[in-house]
Amino acid sequence: MNRQEKEQEVVKISDRFKKAKALIFAGYRGLKVAEMTELRMKLKKSASVMKVVKNRLVKRVLEQEGMKDLEKYFVEPTALATSESDPAAVAKVLVEFAKDHDKLKIKGGYLDGKFLDFKSIDVLAKLPSREVLLSRAMASMNAPATNLACVLSALPQKLARAINAIKEKKN
Repeated sequence: MNRQEKEQEVVKISDRFKKAKALIFAGYRGLKVAEMTELRMKLKKSASVMKVVKNRLVKRVLEQEGMKDLEKYFVEPTALATSESDPAAVAKVLVEFAKDHDKLKIKGGYLDGKFLDFKSIDVLAKLPSREVLLSRAMASMNAPATNLACVLSALPQKLARAINAIKEKKN
């Protein structure tokens, strides 16, 4: 890479850091090309991307962005997985893949201005998907209205039964 290409790559990495909802750093040494391809395909299905990055260039970006604390994770060959939509999606794919492929080592991550260690990433991976969380929220917001509708519809039914019972009693 010449100087101009390196500068362009630094700009691309910086943009990725700014746009991403979640960043996860992983060591990939020992993974075969087929395994990396499989991982990238799984990430693509979850609207995430994984790119092998040059540590020196990432360290420049970290310095520019004021995230020097993360430099310690970029000492060995490192892949950067990002998601611009669902932070839990990228974590789920990587954690599941790491269970089956012990060569993939999740080093850490970055989410909403906070560093994530492996335990935090594991917790993030266990969260339900965005769609499930939204449906649960909608169901809980809809529950009071549904309950009110049931109560209001029960009143005329009870009145009708009471009138019918009085009618039966008089006959």
